[in-house]
Amino acid sequence: MADDDDEGGFGGLYEDGHWAWDETTEQLVFISDLPPQLIEAIQLPIKVPTGTIEFRDDIDLIEQIRFRRRYQRKLKPGQPDIITLQDVKDIALFTAPVSILSPMLINVLHIPTIDRFLRALILCCQYYLQIADEMANRIIELDTKIRTPHGEVVESEFRNNLSDVRLLVAKEYSTMLIGGSDTKKFHHMGPTKKRRSLSDKDARLFETLLRMCVQIVWLALGRKAFNQIELEVSRVFKSEIFNSTEHTLHTGYIAKMAKEEKSVLLGHCVRHDKKLNTRSPLMNEVFCHRDIDYRLMGLGVIKCDQPTPRLLYMMESLAGPEENFSKLGIVLGILGMPRSIYDTMLRPLPTATTEGKSKASISSRSYSSKSTTSSTRRSTLTVKRLYPDIVLPRRDSRVMPFPAQFNDEPEKIKPSSETQRRRWQNRLQRLLHPH
Repeated sequence: MADDDDEGGFGGLYEDGHWAWDETTEQLVFISDLPPQLIEAIQLPIKVPTGTIEFRDDIDLIEQIRFRRRYQRKLKPGQPDIITLQDVKDIALFTAPVSILSPMLINVLHIPTIDRFLRALILCCQYYLQIADEMANRIIELDTKIRTPHGEVVESEFRNNLSDVRLLVAKEYSTMLIGGSDTKKFHHMGPTKKRRSLSDKDARLFETLLRMCVQIVWLALGRKAFNQIELEVSRVFKSEIFNSTEHTLHTGYIAKMAKEEKSVLLGHCVRHDKKLNTRSPLMNEVFCHRDIDYRLMGLGVIKCDQPTPRLLYMMESLAGPEENFSKLGIVLGILGMPRSIYDTMLRPLPTATTEGKSKASISSRSYSSKSTTSSTRRSTLTVKRLYPDIVLPRRDSRVMPFPAQFNDEPEKIKPSSETQRRRWQNRLQRLLHPH
Protein backbone atom coordinates (compact mmCIF):
# COMPACT_ATOMS: atom_id res chain seq x y z
CA MET A 1 0.00 0.00 0.00
CA ALA A 2 1.95 2.95 -1.29
CA ASP A 3 0.20 5.60 0.77
CA ASP A 4 1.10 3.74 3.97
CA ASP A 5 4.80 3.31 3.29
CA ASP A 6 5.96 6.20 5.44
CA GLU A 7 3.43 5.98 8.22
CA GLY A 8 6.10 5.20 10.78
CA GLY A 9 7.41 8.75 10.53
CA PHE A 10 4.21 10.28 11.88
CA GLY A 11 4.08 11.69 15.40
CA GLY A 12 3.49 9.60 18.48
CA LEU A 13 0.11 8.37 19.66
CA TYR A 14 0.00 10.71 22.69
CA GLU A 15 1.25 14.08 21.46
CA ASP A 16 -0.26 17.56 21.76
CA GLY A 17 -2.38 16.78 24.79
CA HIS A 18 -2.53 15.88 28.47
CA TRP A 19 -3.79 13.12 30.76
CA ALA A 20 -6.78 13.45 33.11
CA TRP A 21 -8.82 11.19 35.39
CA ASP A 22 -12.25 10.23 34.01
CA GLU A 23 -14.76 9.65 36.82
CA THR A 24 -17.13 7.74 34.53
CA THR A 25 -14.65 5.11 33.33
CA GLU A 26 -12.46 5.39 36.46
CA GLN A 27 -9.26 5.51 34.47
CA LEU A 28 -6.76 7.94 32.98
CA VAL A 29 -7.76 9.30 29.57
CA PHE A 30 -5.78 11.32 27.06
CA ILE A 31 -7.25 14.74 26.15
CA SER A 32 -6.01 16.47 23.01
CA ASP A 33 -4.96 20.12 23.31
CA LEU A 34 -5.43 20.71 19.58
CA PRO A 35 -8.28 23.12 18.78
CA PRO A 36 -11.42 21.49 17.32
CA GLN A 37 -11.07 23.69 14.24
CA LEU A 38 -7.92 21.79 13.26
CA ILE A 39 -9.80 18.49 13.18
CA GLU A 40 -12.64 20.05 11.18
CA ALA A 41 -10.12 21.45 8.70
CA ILE A 42 -8.98 17.95 7.79
CA GLN A 43 -12.43 16.99 6.50
CA LEU A 44 -12.17 15.67 2.96
CA PRO A 45 -14.09 17.74 0.40
CA ILE A 46 -15.97 14.72 -0.96
CA LYS A 47 -19.51 14.51 -2.24
CA VAL A 48 -22.12 12.13 -0.90
CA PRO A 49 -21.10 8.63 -2.10
CA THR A 50 -23.49 7.50 -4.79
CA GLY A 51 -21.62 4.70 -6.56
CA THR A 52 -20.10 1.47 -5.35
CA ILE A 53 -17.53 1.95 -2.57
CA GLU A 54 -15.01 -0.86 -2.75
CA PHE A 55 -13.01 -1.95 0.29
CA ARG A 56 -9.75 -3.77 -0.39
CA ASP A 57 -9.76 -7.46 0.45
CA ASP A 58 -6.41 -8.39 -1.10
CA ILE A 59 -4.06 -7.33 1.68
CA ASP A 60 -0.62 -8.82 1.04
CA LEU A 61 1.72 -10.21 3.69
CA ILE A 62 3.79 -7.02 4.02
CA GLU A 63 0.69 -4.94 4.67
CA GLN A 64 -0.58 -7.50 7.17
CA ILE A 65 2.68 -7.23 9.09
CA ARG A 66 2.37 -3.43 9.03
CA PHE A 67 -1.20 -3.64 10.29
CA ARG A 68 -0.31 -6.09 13.05
CA ARG A 69 2.62 -3.96 14.22
CA ARG A 70 1.03 -0.50 14.05
CA TYR A 71 -2.74 -0.74 14.18
CA GLN A 72 -3.89 -4.05 15.63
CA ARG A 73 -5.37 -3.87 19.12
CA LYS A 74 -2.75 -4.74 21.73
CA LEU A 75 -3.73 -7.08 24.55
CA LYS A 76 -3.59 -5.90 28.16
CA PRO A 77 -2.07 -8.23 30.81
CA GLY A 78 -4.47 -11.07 31.59
CA GLN A 79 -6.82 -10.14 28.75
CA PRO A 80 -8.12 -13.14 26.75
CA ASP A 81 -7.07 -13.25 23.08
CA ILE A 82 -10.52 -13.27 21.52
CA ILE A 83 -12.05 -11.35 18.62
CA THR A 84 -13.82 -8.15 19.64
CA LEU A 85 -15.91 -5.60 17.78
CA GLN A 86 -12.91 -3.27 17.86
CA ASP A 87 -10.85 -5.84 15.94
CA VAL A 88 -13.49 -5.94 13.19
CA LYS A 89 -13.68 -2.13 13.07
CA ASP A 90 -9.89 -1.98 12.77
CA ILE A 91 -9.92 -4.26 9.71
CA ALA A 92 -12.71 -2.20 8.12
CA LEU A 93 -10.83 1.07 8.69
CA PHE A 94 -7.56 -0.36 7.39
CA THR A 95 -9.13 -1.63 4.16
CA ALA A 96 -11.47 1.34 3.56
CA PRO A 97 -10.77 3.72 0.66
CA VAL A 98 -9.19 6.91 1.98
CA SER A 99 -11.75 8.94 0.04
CA ILE A 100 -14.56 8.03 2.46
CA LEU A 101 -12.57 8.43 5.68
CA SER A 102 -12.78 11.56 7.81
CA PRO A 103 -11.89 12.47 11.41
CA MET A 104 -15.60 12.68 12.22
CA LEU A 105 -16.30 9.18 10.88
CA ILE A 106 -13.46 7.74 12.96
CA ASN A 107 -14.73 9.55 16.06
CA VAL A 108 -18.30 8.34 15.46
CA LEU A 109 -17.10 4.74 15.18
CA HIS A 110 -15.48 5.00 18.60
CA ILE A 111 -18.36 5.88 20.91
CA PRO A 112 -20.43 3.44 23.04
CA THR A 113 -23.73 4.17 21.26
CA ILE A 114 -22.27 3.17 17.90
CA ASP A 115 -20.68 0.07 19.45
CA ARG A 116 -24.13 -1.04 20.66
CA PHE A 117 -25.61 -0.08 17.30
CA LEU A 118 -23.06 -2.21 15.41
CA ARG A 119 -23.56 -5.19 17.69
CA ALA A 120 -27.33 -4.93 17.29
CA LEU A 121 -26.92 -4.71 13.51
CA ILE A 122 -24.69 -7.81 13.47
CA LEU A 123 -27.26 -9.71 15.56
CA CYS A 124 -30.10 -8.51 13.32
CA CYS A 125 -28.39 -9.43 10.04
CA GLN A 126 -27.18 -12.80 11.32
CA TYR A 127 -30.63 -13.76 12.55
CA TYR A 128 -32.24 -12.47 9.34
CA LEU A 129 -29.95 -14.66 7.20
CA GLN A 130 -30.62 -17.62 9.47
CA ILE A 131 -34.41 -17.24 9.25
CA ALA A 132 -34.20 -16.57 5.49
CA ASP A 133 -32.49 -19.96 5.19
CA GLU A 134 -35.14 -21.61 7.34
CA MET A 135 -38.03 -20.05 5.44
CA ALA A 136 -36.53 -21.05 2.07
CA ASN A 137 -36.43 -24.65 3.26
CA ARG A 138 -40.01 -24.46 4.55
CA ILE A 139 -41.26 -23.15 1.20
CA ILE A 140 -39.50 -26.01 -0.60
CA GLU A 141 -41.10 -28.53 1.79
CA LEU A 142 -44.58 -27.20 0.98
CA ASP A 143 -44.27 -29.02 -2.37
CA THR A 144 -44.52 -32.36 -0.56
CA LYS A 145 -46.05 -31.48 2.82
CA ILE A 146 -49.32 -29.96 4.04
CA ARG A 147 -49.21 -26.69 5.96
CA THR A 148 -50.36 -27.15 9.57
CA PRO A 149 -51.42 -24.78 12.38
CA HIS A 150 -48.14 -25.56 14.15
CA GLY A 151 -46.30 -24.03 11.21
CA GLU A 152 -48.13 -20.74 11.81
CA VAL A 153 -46.99 -20.78 15.44
CA VAL A 154 -43.35 -21.39 14.49
CA GLU A 155 -43.37 -18.68 11.84
CA SER A 156 -45.05 -16.25 14.23
CA GLU A 157 -42.16 -16.80 16.65
CA PHE A 158 -39.63 -16.15 13.86
CA ARG A 159 -41.49 -12.95 12.92
CA ASN A 160 -41.60 -11.66 16.52
CA ASN A 161 -37.93 -12.48 17.07
CA LEU A 162 -36.94 -10.58 13.93
CA SER A 163 -39.05 -7.60 14.99
CA ASP A 164 -37.38 -7.54 18.41
CA VAL A 165 -33.83 -7.68 17.06
CA ARG A 166 -34.70 -4.95 14.53
CA LEU A 167 -36.00 -2.90 17.46
CA LEU A 168 -32.58 -3.18 19.14
CA VAL A 169 -31.05 -1.56 16.04
CA ALA A 170 -33.84 1.02 15.88
CA LYS A 171 -33.39 2.20 19.47
CA GLU A 172 -29.70 2.99 18.97
CA TYR A 173 -30.42 4.53 15.56
CA SER A 174 -33.06 6.77 17.16
CA THR A 175 -30.48 7.99 19.67
CA MET A 176 -28.22 8.93 16.75
CA LEU A 177 -31.05 10.73 14.92
CA ILE A 178 -31.97 12.96 17.86
CA GLY A 179 -28.35 13.54 18.88
CA GLY A 180 -28.81 11.91 22.27
CA SER A 181 -26.17 10.76 24.76
CA ASP A 182 -22.65 10.64 23.27
CA THR A 183 -23.90 11.32 19.71
CA LYS A 184 -24.96 14.94 20.36
CA LYS A 185 -21.64 16.45 19.23
CA PHE A 186 -22.16 14.80 15.82
CA HIS A 187 -25.70 16.13 15.29
CA HIS A 188 -26.13 18.14 12.10
CA MET A 189 -27.68 21.05 14.06
CA GLY A 190 -24.92 21.13 16.66
CA PRO A 191 -24.81 19.76 20.23
CA THR A 192 -27.53 22.18 21.36
CA LYS A 193 -29.53 21.84 18.08
CA LYS A 194 -29.67 25.62 17.68
CA ARG A 195 -27.73 26.16 14.47
CA ARG A 196 -28.94 25.77 10.91
CA SER A 197 -29.07 22.17 9.69
CA LEU A 198 -25.93 21.04 7.88
CA SER A 199 -27.87 18.61 5.71
CA ASP A 200 -25.07 17.95 3.19
CA LYS A 201 -22.60 17.14 5.95
CA ASP A 202 -25.18 14.93 7.66
CA ALA A 203 -25.92 13.05 4.41
CA ARG A 204 -22.21 12.49 3.78
CA LEU A 205 -21.68 11.13 7.30
CA PHE A 206 -24.80 8.91 7.10
CA GLU A 207 -23.90 7.37 3.73
CA THR A 208 -20.28 6.65 4.66
CA LEU A 209 -21.28 5.33 8.09
CA LEU A 210 -23.89 3.05 6.52
CA ARG A 211 -21.39 1.65 4.02
CA MET A 212 -18.87 1.16 6.83
CA CYS A 213 -21.54 -0.66 8.87
CA VAL A 214 -22.26 -3.06 5.99
CA GLN A 215 -18.54 -3.85 5.77
CA ILE A 216 -18.24 -4.38 9.54
CA VAL A 217 -21.27 -6.70 9.59
CA TRP A 218 -19.94 -8.65 6.59
CA LEU A 219 -16.56 -9.12 8.29
CA ALA A 220 -18.17 -10.07 11.61
CA LEU A 221 -20.29 -12.71 9.86
CA GLY A 222 -17.24 -14.37 8.34
CA ARG A 223 -17.35 -12.61 4.94
CA LYS A 224 -20.60 -14.36 4.02
CA ALA A 225 -23.66 -13.18 2.04
CA PHE A 226 -22.44 -9.65 1.28
CA ASN A 227 -25.18 -8.75 -1.20
CA GLN A 228 -27.99 -9.96 1.01
CA ILE A 229 -26.57 -8.05 4.00
CA GLU A 230 -26.27 -4.87 1.92
CA LEU A 231 -29.79 -5.27 0.52
CA GLU A 232 -31.37 -5.80 3.94
CA VAL A 233 -29.41 -2.99 5.63
CA SER A 234 -30.38 -0.57 2.86
CA ARG A 235 -34.01 -1.67 3.10
CA VAL A 236 -34.39 -1.23 6.86
CA PHE A 237 -32.67 2.16 6.86
CA LYS A 238 -34.07 3.60 3.63
CA SER A 239 -37.25 1.58 2.90
CA GLU A 240 -38.00 -0.42 -0.25
CA ILE A 241 -38.65 2.73 -2.28
CA PHE A 242 -35.22 4.26 -1.59
CA ASN A 243 -33.19 1.03 -1.44
CA SER A 244 -30.23 2.19 -3.54
CA THR A 245 -28.61 -1.25 -3.44
CA GLU A 246 -31.69 -2.87 -4.97
CA HIS A 247 -31.89 -0.12 -7.59
CA THR A 248 -28.31 -0.99 -8.56
CA LEU A 249 -28.51 -4.80 -8.47
CA HIS A 250 -32.11 -5.21 -9.70
CA THR A 251 -32.50 -8.52 -7.85
CA GLY A 252 -36.26 -8.22 -7.29
CA TYR A 253 -35.71 -10.33 -4.17
CA ILE A 254 -38.80 -9.09 -2.32
CA ALA A 255 -41.08 -9.65 -5.31
CA LYS A 256 -39.72 -13.21 -5.58
CA MET A 257 -40.52 -14.03 -1.95
CA ALA A 258 -43.47 -16.30 -1.21
CA LYS A 259 -46.29 -14.80 0.85
CA GLU A 260 -45.16 -16.69 3.96
CA GLU A 261 -41.58 -15.46 3.53
CA LYS A 262 -42.68 -11.84 3.25
CA SER A 263 -44.84 -12.18 6.34
CA VAL A 264 -41.92 -13.48 8.43
CA LEU A 265 -38.92 -11.61 7.00
CA LEU A 266 -40.55 -8.19 6.63
CA GLY A 267 -42.74 -8.41 9.74
CA HIS A 268 -45.99 -6.81 10.89
CA CYS A 269 -44.78 -3.23 10.77
CA VAL A 270 -44.39 -2.68 7.02
CA ARG A 271 -46.14 0.48 5.86
CA HIS A 272 -46.60 1.52 2.25
CA ASP A 273 -47.11 5.28 2.32
CA LYS A 274 -46.64 7.82 -0.43
CA LYS A 275 -43.00 8.67 -1.05
CA LEU A 276 -43.01 11.93 0.92
CA ASN A 277 -44.52 10.20 3.96
CA THR A 278 -42.34 7.10 3.82
CA ARG A 279 -40.59 6.13 7.05
CA SER A 280 -37.84 3.57 7.27
CA PRO A 281 -38.77 0.08 8.53
CA LEU A 282 -36.62 0.78 11.59
CA MET A 283 -38.80 3.73 12.59
CA ASN A 284 -41.90 1.69 11.81
CA GLU A 285 -40.67 -0.92 14.32
CA VAL A 286 -40.45 1.75 17.02
CA PHE A 287 -44.00 2.98 16.40
CA CYS A 288 -45.51 -0.43 15.59
CA HIS A 289 -48.80 -1.54 17.17
CA ARG A 290 -47.68 -4.84 18.65
CA ASP A 291 -46.85 -6.18 22.10
CA ILE A 292 -43.37 -4.83 22.85
CA ASP A 293 -41.57 -5.31 26.15
CA TYR A 294 -40.78 -1.68 27.00
CA ARG A 295 -37.53 -2.77 28.70
CA LEU A 296 -36.06 -3.53 25.26
CA MET A 297 -35.83 0.23 24.68
CA GLY A 298 -33.29 0.74 27.45
CA LEU A 299 -31.10 -2.37 27.15
CA GLY A 300 -27.43 -1.58 27.69
CA VAL A 301 -28.18 1.96 28.88
CA ILE A 302 -30.72 1.73 31.74
CA LYS A 303 -30.62 -1.03 34.36
CA CYS A 304 -33.28 -3.60 33.59
CA ASP A 305 -35.55 -4.68 36.47
CA GLN A 306 -36.02 -8.45 36.76
CA PRO A 307 -34.66 -9.26 33.29
CA THR A 308 -35.88 -12.42 31.63
CA PRO A 309 -33.40 -14.86 30.01
CA ARG A 310 -34.36 -13.31 26.66
CA LEU A 311 -33.57 -9.77 27.85
CA LEU A 312 -30.30 -10.92 29.42
CA TYR A 313 -29.27 -12.55 26.14
CA MET A 314 -29.98 -9.37 24.19
CA MET A 315 -28.38 -7.09 26.79
CA GLU A 316 -25.14 -9.10 26.83
CA SER A 317 -25.15 -9.19 23.03
CA LEU A 318 -25.43 -5.40 22.92
CA ALA A 319 -23.20 -4.28 25.76
CA GLY A 320 -21.53 -7.26 27.45
CA PRO A 321 -17.83 -8.18 27.18
CA GLU A 322 -17.06 -10.49 24.26
CA GLU A 323 -15.11 -12.89 26.48
CA ASN A 324 -18.41 -13.90 28.15
CA PHE A 325 -20.17 -14.85 24.91
CA SER A 326 -19.12 -18.49 24.84
CA LYS A 327 -20.13 -19.29 28.41
CA LEU A 328 -23.46 -17.47 28.02
CA GLY A 329 -24.26 -19.22 24.73
CA ILE A 330 -24.32 -15.94 22.80
CA VAL A 331 -23.56 -16.09 19.08
CA LEU A 332 -22.60 -12.84 17.37
CA GLY A 333 -20.77 -13.90 14.25
CA ILE A 334 -17.07 -14.42 14.94
CA LEU A 335 -17.07 -12.05 17.95
CA GLY A 336 -15.90 -13.78 21.10
CA MET A 337 -14.08 -16.53 19.19
CA PRO A 338 -10.35 -17.23 19.77
CA ARG A 339 -8.02 -15.10 17.66
CA SER A 340 -5.72 -18.09 17.27
CA ILE A 341 -7.99 -19.76 14.69
CA TYR A 342 -8.03 -16.66 12.45
CA ASP A 343 -5.33 -14.87 10.52
CA THR A 344 -4.45 -11.17 10.78
CA MET A 345 -7.32 -10.13 8.49
CA LEU A 346 -9.81 -12.30 10.47
CA ARG A 347 -10.06 -15.02 7.85
CA PRO A 348 -10.38 -18.52 9.32
CA LEU A 349 -7.23 -20.58 9.14
CA PRO A 350 -7.61 -23.72 6.98
CA THR A 351 -7.55 -26.08 9.96
CA ALA A 352 -10.07 -24.07 11.99
CA THR A 353 -13.27 -24.62 9.99
CA THR A 354 -15.50 -27.65 10.00
CA GLU A 355 -17.66 -28.87 7.17
CA GLY A 356 -21.39 -28.84 7.85
CA LYS A 357 -24.73 -28.87 6.10
CA SER A 358 -26.45 -25.50 5.64
CA LYS A 359 -30.10 -24.87 4.93
CA ALA A 360 -30.50 -23.64 1.37
CA SER A 361 -31.50 -20.07 0.66
CA ILE A 362 -30.42 -16.92 -1.07
CA SER A 363 -27.99 -16.16 1.74
CA SER A 364 -26.29 -19.56 1.75
CA ARG A 365 -25.87 -19.40 -2.00
CA SER A 366 -24.16 -16.02 -1.69
CA TYR A 367 -21.64 -17.39 0.81
CA SER A 368 -18.86 -17.16 -1.76
CA SER A 369 -17.44 -13.71 -1.00
CA LYS A 370 -19.61 -11.01 -2.66
CA SER A 371 -21.55 -12.98 -5.25
CA THR A 372 -24.86 -11.65 -6.52
CA THR A 373 -28.07 -13.04 -4.99
CA SER A 374 -29.59 -15.88 -7.04
CA SER A 375 -33.26 -16.79 -7.22
CA THR A 376 -32.61 -20.51 -7.76
CA ARG A 377 -33.23 -22.61 -4.64
CA ARG A 378 -31.43 -25.82 -3.78
CA SER A 379 -32.26 -28.33 -1.10
CA THR A 380 -28.79 -28.61 0.48
CA LEU A 381 -25.40 -27.02 0.15
CA THR A 382 -22.15 -27.86 1.89
CA VAL A 383 -20.46 -24.79 3.35
CA LYS A 384 -17.93 -24.06 6.04
CA ARG A 385 -19.73 -23.20 9.26
CA LEU A 386 -17.77 -20.69 11.33
CA TYR A 387 -20.31 -20.34 14.14
CA PRO A 388 -23.59 -22.00 15.24
CA ASP A 389 -27.09 -20.60 14.73
CA ILE A 390 -28.58 -18.05 17.10
CA VAL A 391 -31.02 -19.54 19.61
CA LEU A 392 -32.98 -16.71 21.20
CA PRO A 393 -34.68 -17.52 24.52
CA ARG A 394 -38.47 -17.61 24.22
CA ARG A 395 -40.54 -14.52 24.90
CA ASP A 396 -42.17 -14.28 28.32
CA SER A 397 -45.83 -15.19 27.93
CA ARG A 398 -46.79 -12.55 30.51
CA VAL A 399 -47.51 -9.03 29.29
CA MET A 400 -45.33 -6.55 31.19
CA PRO A 401 -47.48 -3.64 32.41
CA PHE A 402 -45.95 -0.19 32.58
CA PRO A 403 -44.69 0.52 36.13
CA ALA A 404 -45.77 3.53 38.15
CA GLN A 405 -42.24 4.89 37.71
CA PHE A 406 -39.57 3.98 35.17
CA ASN A 407 -36.11 3.00 36.38
CA ASP A 408 -33.55 5.71 35.63
CA GLU A 409 -30.48 4.02 37.10
CA PRO A 410 -27.88 3.86 34.32
CA GLU A 411 -25.97 0.76 33.33
CA LYS A 412 -22.18 0.85 33.52
CA ILE A 413 -21.32 1.85 29.95
CA LYS A 414 -18.42 0.01 28.35
CA PRO A 415 -16.16 2.68 26.79
CA SER A 416 -14.86 2.39 23.26
CA SER A 417 -11.09 2.21 22.72
CA GLU A 418 -9.55 5.68 22.89
CA THR A 419 -6.15 4.23 21.99
CA GLN A 420 -7.44 2.76 18.73
CA ARG A 421 -9.35 5.94 17.90
CA ARG A 422 -6.15 7.98 18.16
CA ARG A 423 -4.23 5.42 16.09
CA TRP A 424 -6.70 5.75 13.21
CA GLN A 425 -6.87 9.54 13.51
CA ASN A 426 -3.07 9.76 13.34
CA ARG A 427 -2.96 7.45 10.35
CA LEU A 428 -5.59 9.49 8.49
CA GLN A 429 -3.73 12.75 9.15
CA ARG A 430 -0.55 11.17 7.82
CA LEU A 431 -2.32 9.94 4.65
CA LEU A 432 -3.91 13.33 4.02
CA HIS A 433 -0.79 15.35 4.83
CA PRO A 434 2.20 13.19 3.84
CA HIS A 435 4.71 16.08 3.94
